[in-house]
Amino acid sequence: MNFLAHIYLSGDNELITIGNLVGDGVRGNKYKLYPTEIQIGIQLHRHIDTFTDAHPIFRQCTKRLHKGYGHYSGVIVDIFFDHFLAKNWTTYSDVPLAEYIDAFYKSLSKNIEILPLRFKRITPAMIEGNWLLSYATIEGIQTVLNGMNHRTEGRSKMDEATKELREYYDAFETDFTSFFEELMTFSVKKRVEIEAEFNF
Repeated sequence: MNFLAHIYLSGDNELITIGNLVGDGVRGNKYKLYPTEIQIGIQLHRHIDTFTDAHPIFRQCTKRLHKGYGHYSGVIVDIFFDHFLAKNWTTYSDVPLAEYIDAFYKSLSKNIEILPLRFKRITPAMIEGNWLLSYATIEGIQTVLNGMNHRTEGRSKMDEATKELREYYDAFETDFTSFFEELMTFSVKKRVEIEAEFNF
């Protein structure tokens, strides 16, 4: 899953949410260098990614893209799923999306000193470009994919993937809805288990 989903699936704890966001920026056992709540979030992030990558619905979605994008297909589906979460936000939260995101940006800014280096670097751009809110539109997703394609020096061709998003839009949205219900249930259960392991 991409940024917005990881944030949403974290619950209400500020530092667990940040840990879940930055999970990709912390390798191996280096998570132990962070405060307990951040560690819990990082562990939750890893479990969410493992659950997602192995799930048959997610795999079905990547197959629609594999011919054109190879091993980048999973990354693209992650981004597509953030789009459907943002687009259908009122299904999942009573807090308006813009308000929810603004509160998260404030939390991220307040805690920027404890972020991994990669996230210290991208946080200002994330906030300035309002990446999380932009996921709600296809145009916003296009901007995200353009940036990711640029970072792969054009090898991924991810900037072309909105073509498939439009072509299979209803199928991707149906798959997201089914999958996300399962992922929410899994994430709540797993967060409780991890918190118990940390005696939190």
